[in-house]
Amino acid sequence: MGRNRMNTVFDKSHQHEVSPTRRRMLGALFGATGFWSLPGCAQALFVTPPRVVNPCLSDLPEDLRDHALVRAAWRDLVPANVWDCHVHLAGTGDSGSGMTIAREMRSPLYPMQYLQRLFYLNAGCAHDAPDRVDESYVERLSNLMSGMPPGAKLMLYAFDHVHAPDGTPRPERSAFHVPDAYARKVAQAAPHWFEWVCSVHPARGDAIDALEAAAENGARAVKWLPPAMGIDPSRADYDRYYQTLARLDLPLITHVGEEQAVIGVGRPEWGNPLLLRRALDHGVRVVMAHCASHGEDVDLDKGPDGPRVESFELFARMMDEPRAQVLLAGDISATILRNRDIPKLRTLLERDDWHDRLLYGSDYPLPGVMPLISPASFARAGMMVGDAVPVLDRIRQHNPLLFTFVLKRHLSSNGKHFSTTVFETRRFFDRNAELARGA
Repeated sequence: MGRNRMNTVFDKSHQHEVSPTRRRMLGALFGATGFWSLPGCAQALFVTPPRVVNPCLSDLPEDLRDHALVRAAWRDLVPANVWDCHVHLAGTGDSGSGMTIAREMRSPLYPMQYLQRLFYLNAGCAHDAPDRVDESYVERLSNLMSGMPPGAKLMLYAFDHVHAPDGTPRPERSAFHVPDAYARKVAQAAPHWFEWVCSVHPARGDAIDALEAAAENGARAVKWLPPAMGIDPSRADYDRYYQTLARLDLPLITHVGEEQAVIGVGRPEWGNPLLLRRALDHGVRVVMAHCASHGEDVDLDKGPDGPRVESFELFARMMDEPRAQVLLAGDISATILRNRDIPKLRTLLERDDWHDRLLYGSDYPLPGVMPLISPASFARAGMMVGDAVPVLDRIRQHNPLLFTFVLKRHLSSNGKHFSTTVFETRRFFDRNAELARGA
């Protein structure tokens, strides 16, 4: 891959360094917030001090591009069938995209949110691009995809505003907003690399029309984050919305379990996996993001005052229900973060009866937040050969998307790996997926 305009954006010497001023600001923020006040993701910064920022290197060296570890990761896979089903768009709206971020994320007066924004933008290599953050973020995505085999794609997420139950939009309470029109525009500008996922709040007065329009314009699914968007998935007045999803055959990709990456305005219990039974009742194909691998929820099967259990236990219960064989899936994004329990990841690896319903996702830009994922911890747990760790660490500095893909392909537990079907996600989102076999 030759140097292109991407490289002039990110670096002039193959490495984009965070400015000394920005480094001092981050250090001050660490001191101001304190270790215990930060969410689990940020706490990881303190246990891996050597590499905090993403160096944003480009041009994957030939020895890494052709490394046996990388070749083995792609073995038995058709790249055209590999769609990373969990990728976030981010920016500031400086391109006229319509994207917005909450004032708390723009002001040091709210250090936790401000710190998150800095790290997310650094993860996407758009942290030092005044007045062109939106463009730099997309250029970095394009740069990363140019290092992947032809045919592989990313599914780019829109993200709707918070809405009140009566349908009133509440942009002032929204952590961030990525319009459908922007996600569609980015995807349609590079269809060889990108697909798009709409985000339509079910309380919107135009929700049905918006779903119809998104499907007509090529949206592959719908994205929700209930606690952050103010969505109670069990509401009876969402039934028509669910019926529309089923009729359009638009899968619903929705966060389940505890949310830490986005400050919520709704109730945390709206991430309870059991609340999605209403969508399943209407025949909606549901993807539970992260397989509910973090947090606890009330076991509503034992009543509204039932005991709190791990959210993953509720996910597993639903995956074992008969109708789940057709309607329910989970994406494995975020399952390798430091704040996830390794036993849950082992379960996902060993339950090969689930693999046809598990979907590969990266949760980009999180793989670019350097302290959040530790290949060495998986080697210590016997889930990966130790020789892979330095190779993965080098890959990550150049291409976090390739890094998380190769890492997940090489994970194992008691001799079990994620099967090829987990990574060939196109079959779930594209009804013409069988054509890829001849590609």
